Amino acid sequence: MANLQIKNIDDQFYHQIKTMAEAEHRSISQQVLYLVKEYLAKQKGLPKIKTPAQALLDLSGSWDDGQDADSIIAGIKRQRSNSKKLSKGI
Repeated sequence: MANLQIKNIDDQFYHQIKTMAEAEHRSISQQVLYLVKEYLAKQKGLPKIKTPAQALLDLSGSWDDGQDADSIIAGIKRQRSNSKKLSKGI
């Protein structure tokens, strides 16, 4: 894998990258790589790279069900089976 060194970065710009990296729990190097990949994906028309937080938020509500809580609980109880495997102990 290749290495890249960037020199003479404006202090304010560096601070912005550092703040972004901390917010996403990345190193500064990881954040710069993420930003470059995201930029290149936009140029090629590829889907945007999702952060772990964005991926988790996308799952929000995906398990919605039209049933009320009592119906869901009753269904879980119907699907359970009693096991006698441990009735004599371990």
